[in-house]
Amino acid sequence: MLYYLFKYLRDEFGLSGAGLFQYITFRAGMAVVLSLIITLVFGKRLIRYLQKKQIGETIRDLGLQGEETKRGTPTMGGIIIIAGILIPTLLFARIENVYIVMMILSTVWLGLIGFLDDYIKVFKKNKEGLAGRFKILGQVGLGAIIGFTMYYNSHVVTTREIREGQPILYNSTEKMAGTPYSRADEKGVIHNYVQVQTAVTTVPFSKNHELSYAKIASIFGTKAMGWLTPTIYILFVIVIITAVSNGANITDGIDGLATGTSAIAGLAFGVFAYLSGNYIFASYLNIMHIPNLGELSIFVGAFVGACIGFLWYNSYPAQVFMGDTGSLALGGIIASLAIIVRKELLIPIICGVFLVENLSVMLQVSYFKYTKRKYGEGRRILKMSPLHHHYQKLGYHESKIVTRFWIIGIILVVLSIVSLKMQ
Repeated sequence: MLYYLFKYLRDEFGLSGAGLFQYITFRAGMAVVLSLIITLVFGKRLIRYLQKKQIGETIRDLGLQGEETKRGTPTMGGIIIIAGILIPTLLFARIENVYIVMMILSTVWLGLIGFLDDYIKVFKKNKEGLAGRFKILGQVGLGAIIGFTMYYNSHVVTTREIREGQPILYNSTEKMAGTPYSRADEKGVIHNYVQVQTAVTTVPFSKNHELSYAKIASIFGTKAMGWLTPTIYILFVIVIITAVSNGANITDGIDGLATGTSAIAGLAFGVFAYLSGNYIFASYLNIMHIPNLGELSIFVGAFVGACIGFLWYNSYPAQVFMGDTGSLALGGIIASLAIIVRKELLIPIICGVFLVENLSVMLQVSYFKYTKRKYGEGRRILKMSPLHHHYQKLGYHESKIVTRFWIIGIILVVLSIVSLKMQ
């Protein structure tokens, strides 16, 4: 909103300094600052309100060190994160941007599902919360909307070069959007480009680093590409959003783990969004140029700022828990960011902590059922799942576990960013 106000003041009255709002870096920086202020100031007040209303966490008896001290700690603190994301985004971003719209939708959509789950647990005194099938249904619904928008919306495009009078198209499902235009590279050489509407992703550590979903569909025959390509793409988006959202939810088991890990992953996708949205950087790094994607940097700035601000209260010993209100939203945001910046194949690396936490639960449950069926007695791979509880059982303090998981997350993010030049 402020972007449009200052644009009007600059255009109509020539207001000095109003032109700052045209710069993405300035607005992203302001989004970080404002989200920190909101989460730190509003967060403290919300914690007091939750304590006053006795909206506390119900702790299961897992036999873990220090779990009794957590009993009664205010929950539903994800509201703080969501406020810290949405308010700066609405103020500083161009809200007609299709990518901003999708990210706002992802935040609100999964935030509401998580809020409903927390509400049932806290106010209805039902420890099970919202039935799992309804959570999955909500995640699938969001995945379908994001996938459909990414595939069919005419404003979701990538840039292709025109060579010998013809644009470089990978397959018959791609559509040209808009008229061709010219740009000069860093050496002053003029290149001709056209925007293309396509379902394509980035393959890390590969020379030919773009992969079209139509190529996957062509395995089943070229005649099926027309309807099979969007089907494969949308299903893939649904799987990603569901998996990462649940991964963040599972990771939120000890103080500060999910919050810090999410901030690290979000920062990585923010770097990708800014670089891919800038023609000069995209050209230099030889990565996919996605017009108007840079605007997403404002949302990511608010997201990272909100996570860091919330961490002030959520680090050990936590004064507030985010609940499913926050964890489901964080996972959904990260998944949507990955899909929008066309880096979904980097999720196993950037979100490696979420992935391992998810796998630890799946392997533990599967092995227990298998051994119970085979030997009549269930056996375990880990002392307890998810993985962070396994280390707690081994005697590690949770702050040490969290710090080491953060370090692993940073290493994975650095590796993913390095992949830009390892082609």
